[in-house]
Amino acid sequence: MVVTRFAPSPTGYLHIGGLRTALFSYLWARKNGGKFLLRIEDTDKDRHNEDAVEAILKAFKWVGLEHDDSIEYQSKRFEIYKKYVNKLLDEDKAYKCYMTKDELNTLREEQSAKKERPRYDGRYRDFTGTPPEGIEPVIRIKAPISGAIEFDDGVKKRMSFNAEDIMDDFIIVRSDGSPTYNFVVAVDDALMGVNNIIRGDDHLSNTPKQIVVYKALGFDLPKFYHVPMIHNESGKKLSKRDGATDVMAYKEMGYTPEALLNFLVRLGWSHGDQEIFSMSEMLDLFDPSDINKSASIYNTEKLNWLNAHYMKNMSNEALAKALEHYGLLIVSNDKREILLDAIKERAQTFSELADAAKSILEAPSEYEVKSVKKHLKEMNMIVLKDFYERLKNLDKRLNLPVDYEEVFTQTLSAHDAGIPKLAQPIRIALVGRAVSPSVYDVMSVLGQDEVVRRVEVMLESLNLNP
Repeated sequence: MVVTRFAPSPTGYLHIGGLRTALFSYLWARKNGGKFLLRIEDTDKDRHNEDAVEAILKAFKWVGLEHDDSIEYQSKRFEIYKKYVNKLLDEDKAYKCYMTKDELNTLREEQSAKKERPRYDGRYRDFTGTPPEGIEPVIRIKAPISGAIEFDDGVKKRMSFNAEDIMDDFIIVRSDGSPTYNFVVAVDDALMGVNNIIRGDDHLSNTPKQIVVYKALGFDLPKFYHVPMIHNESGKKLSKRDGATDVMAYKEMGYTPEALLNFLVRLGWSHGDQEIFSMSEMLDLFDPSDINKSASIYNTEKLNWLNAHYMKNMSNEALAKALEHYGLLIVSNDKREILLDAIKERAQTFSELADAAKSILEAPSEYEVKSVKKHLKEMNMIVLKDFYERLKNLDKRLNLPVDYEEVFTQTLSAHDAGIPKLAQPIRIALVGRAVSPSVYDVMSVLGQDEVVRRVEVMLESLNLNP
């Protein structure tokens, strides 16, 4: 059974790269009928942030990535780590090192002066004498000092590290008794049954050390997949400005979770030329062995294109529900259908959709100067005022766009005028500028009384009273 995990440190929000790693791990576990586990790596008390844990869980819930079993917290597993440290000490696979920081600094200075790679010299590796007084020792693991540490990476293929170049007897327990990252990660993954580890290739240098821990404790090695990082369009590390921000910020910006997951799965993985993937298709097609070896490029235009696709395929009822987040409550079903049909084709995010809806539903507080100068000329105003009088004095109530179109056409015919002579002035009165969806749709959404009122307000504010 494939068991994967996502193991963030709760020092801040869940960022986009972390979500991609979680998605890959989730898909691989679910595809194989396995388990996707969540572990919080909170051993660093100084950096631990409880709000960050909640942020991670909130983001998981929003995008629909459900983990199996209960969440494991490293901070609650110290007795487990202590047990395995003692096992290594008892089996002479680890030892106490009494070297002080000053001694280590002096050693490194001497090595640097000789142009040698700074490293611990193993002076306590086989120490049998009397420990110096007053020094709390660290515990170091006995790492191999020659040969190669090798493993088959699912993305990068065969990896080989020269033990002499990369290893010294690295610390597994600090002098204050706290275990170190590479030790606890290996212990946790082994005891939790994690046998497929998908993570960023910034962890690649940690892998040989974790393999040393696995082998020292007699654990089976998992399958590693080291995923190249996400870069911006300049080929540099992704920053907050580029999109490496809180996953929940994407919700606030108006993206759908479906679009975001679709976007992320394509950052480093592909299936032919297909761009749009449902969750069921991702589960059916995803294989981490197909992940690209090179870094992927974050492209905001692609994300917006995907989001527009998912929005256009949502029902108007669902779109209206999404707009409630932006303070828009559209009560009339008829008006909702006309409004959303009129604006959703051009919107790429819910926030853009909300802005488009507000530009119609909320009366303009000002009028675009260049539109006023260009379109509120004498002949246009004659036609507008005639249309205004017709609407104001109609005995029947107008409802559908076609009803407004009829009065609109009658007015134009009376003056032998073209559509722009009336359409543009009406737009300015209704939305404050000469650009909007169909004026018939806009008027139908607003209703006859509101159209009349907005024309009156514009005429009065611009001293163009009928």
